[in-house]
Amino acid sequence: MSFAAFIISSSTRRKIIAGRSPGPAKFCAVDHDDASKARIRHGEHCARWDVFEIEINGPSQGNPFTDVELGATFSDGRREMRVGGFYDGDGTYRIRFMPDAEGPWTFVTSSTARSLDGLSGRFRSGPATPGVHGPVRVADRYHFAYADGTRYLPIGTTAYAWTHQEERLRAATRNTLAAGPFTKVRMCLLPKAYVYNTDEPELYPFPGSPADGWDTTRFDPRFFRRFEDEVRALRELGIEADVILFHPYDRWGFAELGRDADDRLTRYAVRRLSAQSNVWWSMANEYDLVGAKSEADWERLAGIVAEEDPVGHLTSIHNCRPFYDHTRPWITHCSIQRTDVYRTAENTDAWRERWGKPVVVDECGYEGDVEHGWGNLTGEELVRRCWEGAVRGGYVQHGETYLDDPRSCGGPRAAN
Repeated sequence: MSFAAFIISSSTRRKIIAGRSPGPAKFCAVDHDDASKARIRHGEHCARWDVFEIEINGPSQGNPFTDVELGATFSDGRREMRVGGFYDGDGTYRIRFMPDAEGPWTFVTSSTARSLDGLSGRFRSGPATPGVHGPVRVADRYHFAYADGTRYLPIGTTAYAWTHQEERLRAATRNTLAAGPFTKVRMCLLPKAYVYNTDEPELYPFPGSPADGWDTTRFDPRFFRRFEDEVRALRELGIEADVILFHPYDRWGFAELGRDADDRLTRYAVRRLSAQSNVWWSMANEYDLVGAKSEADWERLAGIVAEEDPVGHLTSIHNCRPFYDHTRPWITHCSIQRTDVYRTAENTDAWRERWGKPVVVDECGYEGDVEHGWGNLTGEELVRRCWEGAVRGGYVQHGETYLDDPRSCGGPRAAN
């Protein structure tokens, strides 16, 4: 994308009413809930690599987002996997798990709330749904394959803010993707503000408002339900969701929430999404433009992702100017943005040798008709760049920024 950065006013900073003041997140034991009132619901069967969900009614007093810790240990008789749960509002807690093997599984919960602690159950995992091959992994050092060994070819596109649009536009996006060749979509968890993204989103990750500020010790489950519904819709289309956790293009203060709120947001998002087999994690789009975060912050946040994701989904971080150190062990593949106006794909083989990992050029410039230099490639030039990267052993992704008539279905559309 471009090199623009957004400055948050001091008034907006003051309106971020939590996330800096409360100190490190603490889970408090909830002693006043009635264990006899807990109701647990779950299915008896789950296809391999599908989502097995436990739903439990529990305490709603106080702030369950920060007062209650919940998790479960799953076992297939040979190994155990710990999965964190989350509060989904209205006294409902959920734990999501992706079984990676067929056969019987058992689970037992643990929680600081007595009514949620020590609950147990069992289910059976059956064959995978036809067409489902499991999460994507690195294969043969520079390439990718699904968990069942089927080769995966990333043919990616970018739709940063599509989940934050009204249903009419989200449906148009799903229909377009269903008819297209793409197998991966880069998409932002948080709303985005940029020259072509000027409308207010319908939902926000935290309760509050742009005028009054945000309570970042709580989440708005409606925001996350919509996002995970769209991730699930992509899965049904056979498309990977490359989820960008943070980015600099912001007018709400979400790019500089502070350490505690960043950690809570990351943990909550990963617990909600990691059981979906088609998720990838991108720690940031243009990490170096997120001025409120240091390398130590990115390392800490990546550690939270690794801790909370028992699936071990692919994880990257995306640059604007300087590259991140892609030799870091938590980085599974290189997510590259051009650092030269023209030469990008020509460097693919050198980057492979430099980092010893798959190279995905997620931004080599966009096909389009906007006035910005990053968004006016011809279709022929974009194809040339994709081919150049492919013959050098990497993967160059597609994006477009064509302007439509605002009265049409798409409005001013751009991948950005």
